[in-house]
Amino acid sequence: MHYKAVSAEEAVKVIKSGDRIHLSSVAVTPHVLINAMVERGRNKEFENVKVQHIHTEGPAPYAGAEFEGVFQLESFFVGGNVRKQTQAGYADYIPVFLSETQKLIREGYLKVNVALIQVSPPDKHGFVSLGTSVDATLAAIENADTVIAQVNKYVPRAWGDAMISVKDIDIFVEKDEQLYIHNNAPLSDVEKTIGKNVAALVEDGACLQMGIGGIPNAVLAELTNHKNLGVHTEMFSDGLLPLIESGVVNGKEKQIDKGKIVASFLMGSQALYDFVDDNPMVAMMDVAHTNGIHVIRKNKKVTAINSALSVDITGQVCADSIGTTHYSGVGGQIDFIRGAGHSEGGKPIIAMPSVTSKGISKISPTLIEGAGVVTTRSNMHWLATEYGAVNLYGKTLQDRARLITSIAHPDHREMLEKAAFDRFGSHYHFVSNK
Repeated sequence: MHYKAVSAEEAVKVIKSGDRIHLSSVAVTPHVLINAMVERGRNKEFENVKVQHIHTEGPAPYAGAEFEGVFQLESFFVGGNVRKQTQAGYADYIPVFLSETQKLIREGYLKVNVALIQVSPPDKHGFVSLGTSVDATLAAIENADTVIAQVNKYVPRAWGDAMISVKDIDIFVEKDEQLYIHNNAPLSDVEKTIGKNVAALVEDGACLQMGIGGIPNAVLAELTNHKNLGVHTEMFSDGLLPLIESGVVNGKEKQIDKGKIVASFLMGSQALYDFVDDNPMVAMMDVAHTNGIHVIRKNKKVTAINSALSVDITGQVCADSIGTTHYSGVGGQIDFIRGAGHSEGGKPIIAMPSVTSKGISKISPTLIEGAGVVTTRSNMHWLATEYGAVNLYGKTLQDRARLITSIAHPDHREMLEKAAFDRFGSHYHFVSNK
C-alpha cells in the first residue's frame, strides 16, 4: 500500500494558535512529531496550543516553564515525566475516569484539531495498527481535523480496535525507532507477601485486571497453579506472559471476548511487543470497551487489583494526590472497582504496602487535607497489605476500623486504635492480631 510521506517539520505546519493536539500514549508516544511541534513552539510560530494525552513515555518538553503561553498541557493522567511541571502549575490535569477520556473527545467537550499518532506500516489491505496503545487515541483519530501519523516498523501489528485504515490518516511521516521499554525491577519481600495475600483471593476461572509494577507482578507470579484465568484489563505487562505460555491464562471461561486477552494499552519489554505482534489472541481495544463498567460486569469473577497512596480507617482510598499535591490521576481504578463489584462473583481489591519507603503508615485515621478520594468508602470491598486481606463490603464504620487496623503495620496499630477510639467513643474495642 503506497502513501506519500513528508518530513516531520513539514507535517506539523498544520498546527496553528489555539489548536488542541492529541498525542498517542505510553510506548507509542510519537516523539519525532512532538519534537518538530516543540521546535515550532520554540520559534514562537504559534501560541496557546493545548496538548492532550494520557501517560506518555520519554521527555515532555511542551510541559516546561519555558513554553508558558505557547503550550498548555491538559493531561488525563499525570505521569512522572510531567509531575513536577503539573505540581508547579505550568502543566494541568483533567480529572476523568479513564473510561470517559474518549467521551470527552467524542461528545465534543474537548475539540481535537490535530492528532499526532504512531502506527505500524500498512498491510496489503491498506490497514495500519495503533500497536500498543488504543486508549482514547481512536476517538481522537475519528474526531480530529487532521491526523498525522509516524509510520514505524517497530510498532507491533496489534489486532482489535487498533486496526485503522490509511484513509483515516491525512499526513504520513516515516521514522523507524524502537519503542520505549520498561524492565521490571526485582520484587521486594513486601511485594512478594502482598502478592501471596492477593493471589489467595483469585479463584480459578477469574477474569483479571491489573496494571504494571511490583504488586501486579508479584500476584501473577503466585498464580502458576490456577486454571482457566481470563484477562480484561486496561493494560498488562510482561508478568502475564509466563501464565499465557503455560496455559493458566486462556480466557476459556470468559463470557465476552472468550479466549481473548483484552487491553487498551501496553508497556513492557521487547518480548511483550513481539508477543502482541500479529497475535489474534490479543485484542487491543478502545478504552470505552476495556473500562466501561457495563462491559466489565459481563464477565464473571472479575478480579480487579489496584493500588493506593493512602487509605483511612473507614476505607476511603486516595490514589491521585498527596494532600493537595497532585501525583497521578483517577485512571481506571473506579471503572474496575465498580465493574468488578457488579460482576457475578467479582472481587474489587485495593493492594498496597502498609508503610511508605520512609516507614510512614499508608493507613491513617483520616486522609490528609486535600487528598483526592478516588475510591469512596462505599465502593470498597477488599483491602490487602503484607499483613493480610480484609473485606470491608457491608461492614460498619467501626468494623472497618478494626479490620483495616488489623492489616496495618504493627508499629502503627496502637495509633490507629486510639484514633478510632477517639472517633467512635468508649464503646469501641479493637481486637489486635499482633
